[in-house]
Parts: sequence; structure tokens; C-alpha cells
Amino acid sequence: MHHADVVIHNAGQLVTCASRGKPKLGAELQDVGIIENGSVALTGGTIAGVGRSQDIAREFKAEINIDAQRKVVTPGFVDCHTHIIYAGDRLNEFELKIKGTDYLEILNNGGGIISTVRHTREASLEELVEQSRERLDKMLAFGTTTAEVKTGYGLDTDTEMTMLKVIEELDRSHAIDLVPTFLGAHAIPPEFKENADDYVNLICGEMLPKAWEWYLTTYFFTNNTPFFADVFCEKNAFDFQQSKRILNAAKALGFGIKAHVDEFTNLGGSRLAIGLDAVSIDHLDMISDEEIQLLANSETVGIVTPTVNFNFGSSEFADARRMINSGCAIALSTDFNPGSAPCPSQPMAMAIACRYQKLLPSEALNAATVNAAFAVGLGAMTGSIEAGKHADILILDCDDYREIAYEFGGNLVRTVIKKGEIVSKQKFPSPEFNF
Repeated sequence: MHHADVVIHNAGQLVTCASRGKPKLGAELQDVGIIENGSVALTGGTIAGVGRSQDIAREFKAEINIDAQRKVVTPGFVDCHTHIIYAGDRLNEFELKIKGTDYLEILNNGGGIISTVRHTREASLEELVEQSRERLDKMLAFGTTTAEVKTGYGLDTDTEMTMLKVIEELDRSHAIDLVPTFLGAHAIPPEFKENADDYVNLICGEMLPKAWEWYLTTYFFTNNTPFFADVFCEKNAFDFQQSKRILNAAKALGFGIKAHVDEFTNLGGSRLAIGLDAVSIDHLDMISDEEIQLLANSETVGIVTPTVNFNFGSSEFADARRMINSGCAIALSTDFNPGSAPCPSQPMAMAIACRYQKLLPSEALNAATVNAAFAVGLGAMTGSIEAGKHADILILDCDDYREIAYEFGGNLVRTVIKKGEIVSKQKFPSPEFNF
């Protein structure tokens, strides 16, 4: 018999989302790997064994036994596209959008991203850490245990570097594991409004090298956590040629590649990023049929963000159903940010995706866990309940995993376990502990 630190047993549905080392495609997305009356053994922060309760009980003796009380147990959610480091809010713009003002019009008039940039530049590192920690707390309560976090509300070298330091501090001090992404190419700052190419020169010649130099000194590097560079390839942001320069410069330094593409207009960014072996391309509302086929034939993951469309009051969403049917690897994210998606909840993103993008609850769950993990380069470490992966596990107050997407507006997450430790408990009846 083997020793385990913790055994979670008596799960009515142990939903493993096991994927055999790769993102799930096509019909695989409908398989969430359910083990009825399941159990999982945790040792040293990793998963040591997965199976039926009676089998794990014969194989492992644990110091702590957690009775899941016939409830659903799933992997922790992975939020693969967020912008949570910022100051201020965009409440006025919320009202403008309700009245019908177009997002690109708001951006072109100095609102949107630029509005948040002004507030973020004025905030101290300590203020950004404190405000962003509160957002991470909300995400954790909704079951997110790993999140990608972007810069992009500084748009000058000093503030962008401050944002990276905020991400580093939060990764050190918060239960959620963070994956850093440099997004200096989020918008053209006001001081470069008439000289966008000069700002691209600054990104390529100064910002990216300094960001990479920072990464090499951090725990992210020594722990093999990837570091990505991103660009917003969009009208009133960065055009195709500017995006190409930025992504090529980033790749030459060693960054992994991500790209905001095809959100409002198709500028060819999907083809560009896929050609650079991007780990993900994100948004994809306006992706072409040809680019969908390129995505299906690549190892790039397509990230959809239905919370954005929902927040805009739009009835048009990225055609995730078609992408899945075409063989693309699809992941799901909240895109948590102050303007277009103030949403900390992956279950809410799942609920919207099921209703408007016609994902089945199984597909939405796999997209928000294991495929999302591959979309941030951590598919071998988290996103599913498999032996050898991080013990990032949720106990939910439901009897059927489909309730996660079926119910919306509340929170079914009862207990969040991160690397074997309970890091969040909601106001539900607590699991029974036997020491």
C-alpha cells in the first residue's frame, strides 16, 4: 500500500478531462472521462492515483480523507486569456455601449484601453498588486486555479515592466498559478497616435528585450513557466505589417506567441500567428473558412471569449461549433478585463458558450480545463485529473457536471484544492474530514 497526503473519495462523478497528452479535438471534446464513485490520491502537491473509490482505498493509505459526499469533482479551471492587472474602471463606457456606441469608436476617441492606461500609469506597484489580488480572489472562488495574465495597460516601458513585476508578485503570493504574457502591443498610446510605427520601434527595440531580460531572472524561467508575447491585430490598433514585426521580434528573442485576432475585422492575423507556431490565437469572431482549416491543421489552440460578445449585447459570436466540427482545438476563457469582459467566472463563460456558441456542457468543460491548459503551454502539468499532474481539483455542489453550465448566475464551487492544499471554501456544507 502506498502513502498519500490526501485522498478525495466518494465522488458521485469524478470528471477527469483526461486527454492523453494533447488537446482534445472533435468528438474527443464530448468525453470528460467520468469515473463514477471515483477517488483521487494526492501526494506532494501532485496526483498520485485516480480510479474508483474502492480501488484507490486498496492502493493508498492517506493522512487526510475527504468525503466528496457523492458530489461532482473536476479539475480546476484554467483561464487562458485575462487582463486583470489594471487600475480604475470603465463604468461610463458601460453606459455608452448600452446606448449603442461602438467599441472601436470609443477606442478611437481616447476611451477603452487608453482610458485604463491613464489610470494604470498613475497607480503604484503596491496599488496594482492589491487591486489585482482582489480579482484573483474572485476567480479562485469560481474555481480558477491557473490563469494567463497579460500586461498592456501601460503602453510605456516603465509601466509595462511594473505590470510584469505585479504578475510576478501575485504568482508568488496568491494560490492561483499565473502565466505571464507581454502585451505592450495592446493599443497605440496617445503620445504615439500620429506615429504608430515609432511605437512599434519602441516595442521591438526596447520593450520586448527588457521584458525578456526580466523573465530570465524570475521564478517563471527557472520553473519552466512559459512567457508569451501578444499583439492586438485590429483596426485602430496594430495592422498586419506592424503585428508581423512585433511577433517576429518576440519570437527571435524566445517568447512564445499569442495573438488577439479577428475580433472585429479580419486583417490576416490568424494566418500570421499560425505561421509563427503560436500557442493560441484568441477571439476569432471574424476568422475565415480558410483560416479555420489552417487552425485545424496546426498545433495552435483557438481561444474563444463569449463573455465579450455577451457584454457588448451582441447576438453574433465566434463560430466555435464550426471550428470544433472542422477539427480545431478550442479553449474557453473569461477574457476578464475592465472594459469588454468584467467577468471572473469560467462557469459563466461556459454557460454563455453553451447557449450562444452551441457547445455541449462536456465540450465547454474540456475547453475551460485541459484545452485551456494547452493554450498556455501547461497541458502536461494541469487541466485534468491524471497521475503526475498538479493536484488542482474542485468539489462542486452538484450531482451532474452538466449543472456547471446549466445553472448560471451563482457559484456551485464548494472547495478549491491547489497543489493538494485547500485554498478556498464556499458557504456550502463542508466536506467531511477524517484524520
